[in-house]
Amino acid sequence: MGMTIAQKIIKAHLVSGDMTPGSEVALRIDQTLTQDATGTMAYLEFETMGIPRVKTELSIAYVDHNTLQCGFENADDHRYLQTVAAKHGVYFSRPGNGICHQVHLERFGKPGKTLIGSDSHTPTGGGIGMLAFGAGGMDVAVAMGGGAYYITMPKMFKVNLTGKLRPYVTAKDVSLKLLQILSVKGGVGAIVEWGGEGIAALSVPERATITNMGTELGATTSIFPSDDVTKAFLAAQGRADDYTPLCSDADAVYDRIIDIDLSTLEPMIACPHSPDNVVEVNTLSAVKVDQVCIGSCTNSSLSDMLKVAAMLKGKTIHPTVSLSISPGSRQVLSMLADCGALADILASGARVLECACGPCIGMGFSPSSGGVSLRTFNRNFLGRSGTKDGQVYLVSPETAVASALTGYITDPTTTKGELKVQMPEKFKIDDSAVLAPLPADEAANAAVLRGPNIKEFPKSKAFNDSLEAKLVLKVGDNITTDHIMPAGAKILPYRSNIPHLSKFCFEVCDPTFPERAKAAGDGIIVGGSNYGQGSSREHAALVPMYLGIRGVIAKSFARIHVANLINAGILPMVFEDPADYDNLDQDADLYIENIVAGMADGKLAVTDRTTGKQFNVLCSLTERQRAILLAGGLLNYTKEGGQ
Repeated sequence: MGMTIAQKIIKAHLVSGDMTPGSEVALRIDQTLTQDATGTMAYLEFETMGIPRVKTELSIAYVDHNTLQCGFENADDHRYLQTVAAKHGVYFSRPGNGICHQVHLERFGKPGKTLIGSDSHTPTGGGIGMLAFGAGGMDVAVAMGGGAYYITMPKMFKVNLTGKLRPYVTAKDVSLKLLQILSVKGGVGAIVEWGGEGIAALSVPERATITNMGTELGATTSIFPSDDVTKAFLAAQGRADDYTPLCSDADAVYDRIIDIDLSTLEPMIACPHSPDNVVEVNTLSAVKVDQVCIGSCTNSSLSDMLKVAAMLKGKTIHPTVSLSISPGSRQVLSMLADCGALADILASGARVLECACGPCIGMGFSPSSGGVSLRTFNRNFLGRSGTKDGQVYLVSPETAVASALTGYITDPTTTKGELKVQMPEKFKIDDSAVLAPLPADEAANAAVLRGPNIKEFPKSKAFNDSLEAKLVLKVGDNITTDHIMPAGAKILPYRSNIPHLSKFCFEVCDPTFPERAKAAGDGIIVGGSNYGQGSSREHAALVPMYLGIRGVIAKSFARIHVANLINAGILPMVFEDPADYDNLDQDADLYIENIVAGMADGKLAVTDRTTGKQFNVLCSLTERQRAILLAGGLLNYTKEGGQ
């Protein structure tokens, strides 16, 4: 039986485990990346391990999230990241050099390699045939130290693309169409491979848009073949030697096959407040637009920006619309300036922001009260924009520009004239903003600079054989990491300060949660389906752990978050009978006994001492995961010699 692309890469990097879906596999990791919102904690964890130099082929620390320096906090974190990277063998991408996924795709990603990053959109690398995973900072720290990355062996999905995209219909519309088909839960436990005759006409940036958005499906990762399109992109970046051809076998077997005819696809739009709330753009033509944001790791490539400039050339944005443009990298911005496209963008009335995540992570450019904001981003969760009642829609750059010009949500296929963009044969290469680490002999005596906002990593507790805990919070379905640990300009500067950060935990759902969780001592959270979807931010596990949360009982979990809970020493449990969710009330007193034996059996009995009722929960854990929980988290387990 033949193998898929992902199976081939997994086999080549397999350290241990059985490649049967559902079994745990350990993978050798070639590359890691971090960004500053999660990276400070990841490097504090790496330092705790006591390993002097990273053992990967390449590790890079990017600064792209916390770039608004309204106080000393972000600047101190950046200084820490630069010095800790120099000391431990990590390359450092300076603020302003660009968004981690865009820069990594341009300059460092290699087909056939494994990559994990402390950002959920690391699967962007699948656009050039990498097996790239989003992960929690602890997992990245372990990989930098030479440890394996553990995942549950995924199922394999195949999306066959036929036909060709019509003018003004884009790769973003392909992504949104798949979200409409599968939902934000439909990719859980699967790797999505893209193929079919239709991929030949998709450029690497278009492919990267699609693999980036695969994260919103809940998929483990997404991947394209490495073919002539990949080869041409790498050659244009001056990296022809990094090319390796890679494709699935003709007789590869998939668990599910989905067919999409590109020629019949319409421009799509995700309505508030979920990426899978998708309809065709032409159904919303009566909706007035207040704000448009173009950029993010999803749609900030040179090809995207050139199309934006071409549509804006000689035109002026609607007087009631505010338009921001965030180029994805310094390379993109520089080339826009050189060819005159930047002047066309500026002449339209757009505001050009720096090469960073910016509005996507709630760092500036928030919409007005109740304002309609069209964004070329990957997420439109409630409040993520920085405005609690902001009405955020996800669209392609073409739909974004068409709407910015008319003042209403506009189908770009109604635009008059052709959209012609000529891509350069060679990209402008300047890696001067990526700083190499110190040589090992110099690094030994190098200082790591820490500011007063950088606090110690919080200590977790090992499990006893019984647990008495209060049900501190009960929430519904599709709770995101933005619900648990919000982002935004007010909060992000404290990502290295867990005690202060804890004041904002579950602020979107219940502002009283931090105080009540602390008062409870040991606490449990109850959630619905797909608990913890969204970002890879481990703070959504570390902060609840700091506040005394010992377990989460849910109908189902998102992949990265359940791993982060285990790493933080929090026990994830799934209702054996989902109907038991309805019988639990917030503030109930819960009791769990025989925890050690129950973990081994995969089932625990929970008693609601408030009502006297008992129900069962499932805890499907590997032997390694049980050991991590019993040690009180991954760092404790690693320090005790666990692998």
